[in-house]
Order: sequence, then structure tokens, then C-alpha cells
Amino acid sequence: MSDHQYIVNISLDERSVIRRSAQIEHERQVAIYDLLEENEFKPDGDFDGPYNLHLRIEENRLVFDIRSENDMALTECALPVTVFRKIVKDYFMICDSYFEAIKTKTPSQIEAIDMGRRGLHNEGADVLRDRLEGKIELDRPTSRRLFTLICVLHIRT
Repeated sequence: MSDHQYIVNISLDERSVIRRSAQIEHERQVAIYDLLEENEFKPDGDFDGPYNLHLRIEENRLVFDIRSENDMALTECALPVTVFRKIVKDYFMICDSYFEAIKTKTPSQIEAIDMGRRGLHNEGADVLRDRLEGKIELDRPTSRRLFTLICVLHIRT
């Protein structure tokens, strides 16, 4: 990728989010911080970055609204939300188990749950990369951070 194929600003459409727990808000902040520190992101087409990215869910579709650094609309890419629904649900369940485990479980039990949590997170990131193939090129760390943000967008209560 060229030196300019990366995201410099990211925003989430917060209209669908009613409230978030402190843990989820922390995960969102960390994902955005890490994403902006280092990412590889190249939409298909004759575009030159860096990019502003706005993520939203609209009519059961996850929309990547890609804009230039000065916020000029470049392109949009939409994926069906249903592709992510089960993995996001499973990820939330295992995250809840993890947060409960850290209160009472042994370190080895916590580690086992955390390995499962990371495995699901990697699976979600891989699904995202597969679905974006031919539309947006990104590296695995970028897809992992974007998957975290997709999870945040799925929160309804």
C-alpha cells in the first residue's frame, strides 16, 4: 500500500446506541485510539488517502462511508449486518463471561475464557476482511479494531 492509504479520522453513527457500559465505552476508545495510531486501509478505486471513515448501520446494512481527509465524499461500501449478527452475539456473551470470571475465577479459568474471546474476535475480523475483499483492503490489526467498533454499533440497550 502507498504511504497515504490509512484512516486519519473515524466516527460512529451513534443514533442507534442508547447507552454503553463503562467496559464497552473503554473498548471503543481503545479501538479508535489504536486504529488511528496504526492502520492500513485502501478502498478499491483511484483514491489517494488518508481517509475519514464514518461507520453506520442503515437498513440492516453496515455502511463504510469513506471520505477524503478534507471530508469530501469518495465512496461507500455496504455489507449486510446479518453476516455479523451471530458472531457479535457470541462475542458479547463470551465478553460477559470474561468480565464475570475476572471477579471470581482462577487465573487459568480466566485465561481459558480470554482465549475463546480472542478467538471469536479474530474470527469476526477475518469475516470482515473476507466480506470486504475487492472493496477495501486492510490488514488484520485494522480489521480487528474495526470489528470492535462494529460490535459497539450493534449495541441497542
